[in-house]
Amino acid sequence: MRIVVSLLVSCVLIFSGCISFFHQGANEIHVAVTGSDLNAGSKSAPLRTIQAAAEKAMPGDTVTVHAGIYREHINPPRGGISNSKRITFQAAPGEEVIITGSEPAKGWIKESGDTWQLTLPNSYFGKFNPFARTVHGDWFNPRGRVHHLGMVYLNGEWMHEAASHLNEVLKPAGKMPCWFARADRAEDADYLLNIAAFTIGTQRVEAASFSGKSGELHESDGSMGGKCIGWIRSGSWLRFDKVNFGAGTDSMEFRAATETGGGDIEVRLDSAEGELLGKCEVENTGEWKKWVNFKAGIKPVSGEKNICLVFRSRVSTSDNTTIWAQFPGIDPNKADVEIAKRYTVFTPEKTNIDYITVRGFKLKNAASNWAAPTSGQHGLVTAYWCKGWIIEDNEISYSRCCGIALGKYSDEWDNRRGNKEGYDGTIADALKTGGWYKDKIGWHIVRRNHIHHCGQTGIVGSLGCAFSRVENNEIHEINMQGIWGGAEMAGIKFHGAIDTVISGNHIYRCGNAGGLWLDWMAQGTQVTGNLIHDNEGHDIFTEVNHGPFVIANNILLSPAAYLSNSQGGAYGHNLITGSLDIHYDGRQTPYHKAHSTEVAGRRDCPVGDVRWYNNLLTGKCNLNAYNEVVLPLTAAGNVFAKGAQSSKFDEAALLKSDFDPGITLTQQADGWYLELNVDKAWATEQKRRVVGTEMLGKAVIPDLPFENADGSPLKIDTDYFGKKRDTTNPFPGPFEVKESGKQKIKVWPRR
Repeated sequence: MRIVVSLLVSCVLIFSGCISFFHQGANEIHVAVTGSDLNAGSKSAPLRTIQAAAEKAMPGDTVTVHAGIYREHINPPRGGISNSKRITFQAAPGEEVIITGSEPAKGWIKESGDTWQLTLPNSYFGKFNPFARTVHGDWFNPRGRVHHLGMVYLNGEWMHEAASHLNEVLKPAGKMPCWFARADRAEDADYLLNIAAFTIGTQRVEAASFSGKSGELHESDGSMGGKCIGWIRSGSWLRFDKVNFGAGTDSMEFRAATETGGGDIEVRLDSAEGELLGKCEVENTGEWKKWVNFKAGIKPVSGEKNICLVFRSRVSTSDNTTIWAQFPGIDPNKADVEIAKRYTVFTPEKTNIDYITVRGFKLKNAASNWAAPTSGQHGLVTAYWCKGWIIEDNEISYSRCCGIALGKYSDEWDNRRGNKEGYDGTIADALKTGGWYKDKIGWHIVRRNHIHHCGQTGIVGSLGCAFSRVENNEIHEINMQGIWGGAEMAGIKFHGAIDTVISGNHIYRCGNAGGLWLDWMAQGTQVTGNLIHDNEGHDIFTEVNHGPFVIANNILLSPAAYLSNSQGGAYGHNLITGSLDIHYDGRQTPYHKAHSTEVAGRRDCPVGDVRWYNNLLTGKCNLNAYNEVVLPLTAAGNVFAKGAQSSKFDEAALLKSDFDPGITLTQQADGWYLELNVDKAWATEQKRRVVGTEMLGKAVIPDLPFENADGSPLKIDTDYFGKKRDTTNPFPGPFEVKESGKQKIKVWPRR
């Protein structure tokens, strides 16, 4: 009887615990720089760290952080369970709360001239030393130099890393003072090197001719007329049977390449645990396929032998990190100098930490790595393979690579570009094992953030960005240092933005590839009411998509407005002054079932299947870029003002004009103003229809209509500001203008 009663009591206690977790009333947990993590977290007895509050917070709770600087990585162990029972992290209203990934740097010793030296034990950094790790990943181009994740900041701004050698920092400072770092112990735990071949005497043995292997090694094109073994991690090995050492030799030569700190190749007899014959030290060559010969001495060997090449991270007997930096006319020990220490500021380490709000903070200085779409993506703030985050009203700045990441989880196949499955394999794994389904991943809201000074992207997302809304953010100074290249850079860079709305954002001063890049699977995507200008690349790039996607009510003012090797797009009521660049692409890329992540098929990307309605085109805008379409182009209601060129498909339904709208954009104290001259003929000499589902028909390849994410009809019956259009004859371009003549319109902030 006692046993039964005890079991009953235990069950009641467990059930009560569940009720407490899921149904407790909402609590407010307070954090302050004057607090203690031993406190209860009340307003009068606040906690000291945000992480301590995250450990306490349950669904429905709010963590309110008071004014001050917090130097930590917040790793929430749990999220909310619904939109109404989320966990909210917020800055106290009206208070400045800074969360940073950097630490003050003191203890500098003057080296000579403008140059100072700081030496720190590696233990200072703990498990993550950004000065011992390099920026790397799929589609990253280091341009022949090493880039560390670490950064040095002076007066809140990042300094520049020396391009190649300490000697650059020992010289007198130029216009852009720089720094250089050297860690005794490299921590590049990802990929060490690529190997193409090894040579014994005159005999060359191709790396791809191995007899056995272990670990993550991928056969890929070595860009030298053969194959290489690439993306090799520490501890992996390759075995080669019956290697002929001839009459005897005491040396070998390895053909290798790496853009990281490199590693060691151990030469062992028979197995990975066999007798060590010798070791080859492979140093950084500048790029993954920039091949260099490295010699290694070995014990004398003759005849045929089985050998095993074992790949190791380099080990050093000392254990310090030294940073040299130029501070002309400044004593850095008395100045505001900080160094990066954390790879992120707000990122869960586990996936599926859902329904979190991050609001009102200044988040800065993260040593984030390159966020390839084939790998786990981290930014300064990361919704790490989650659902239902709200990231709003924050200032996010000075991330080494990415500001906000809405992207993919990490797994054993990270950076699989060298694998024959490539990104298709990433998608297949995400569907099969990652749970990339509409009810589990995505649905984020990113709004009203100021994102600036990030090295790769303002916002990035591979797959995890689906079903999201990105609205009213200001994004600028992205990838403007010009220190590296790659195929993953833009103000916003998304893969798989299914049913995602990108609306009302201001994107400018972004390096190549430009403002907004929608890469693969932009299906149901809507790009509306954005102001995009002064970018070094294209304002918008849609890459290998099949649609349907909509680009409407946007203001595109960069010299290069639009790049596309996609089809299935609809373009309505845009103002475009820059050029169009349209191409065929033979890659077979996915399209999906309606409003779903489920792949319905794959196709190449023929030019065409586009609709251009009611746009105001001027300057370099050249719709004749579509003259060689394979799939249909339809156009009506467009105005081709001074300089713009029409296509051969819309001659019967357009208004050509030598009238010069005189488009200028200027920044004033209270915002950005667009000036243009409106011709009254634009409103009276054509009859236009409201652009919507009925007019647009279906995208050809997926055979799907242009509609909203919930399946309701699409109707572009409001303008850039959300004002109702004249549905009897809407005005061309993004504004529903009532008067002709010169107009001065405040376009940012929009309200």
